[in-house]
Amino acid sequence: MNSFAQFMTVLLIFVIVLAVTYFVTRFIGVYHKTQGRTGNIELIESARISPSVYVQIVRVGNKYVALSVGKDSSSFICELSEDEIKTKAPDSLSDGSFDSILSKLKGRMNGDGPVSGLEDRQDEE
Repeated sequence: MNSFAQFMTVLLIFVIVLAVTYFVTRFIGVYHKTQGRTGNIELIESARISPSVYVQIVRVGNKYVALSVGKDSSSFICELSEDEIKTKAPDSLSDGSFDSILSKLKGRMNGDGPVSGLEDRQDEE
């Protein structure tokens, strides 16, 4: 009987730790999401040009700049006008919550439609 009580105690502590982890992760996610939208600095795009160097397009206020960002240094490349920036159309899967994305993927995997990108690979084979 004593081992059963110990097992239940450990199980209860595990469930509590999982619940706390879930809520803290959600809080941090919402916090970072709102901080990114209200700032004056936004990363538009990033591309790796070597293992430790990236070229990034950043919006600072109303201006767009291209930067070279390395492990130990950052360099200004040039300023870009707004019409020089190409924006991507929003992904049809990224409309919000994980549940909606998962349900769309499940529907596509069950034959309601192809999963984006997989139909091209199947045609090539």
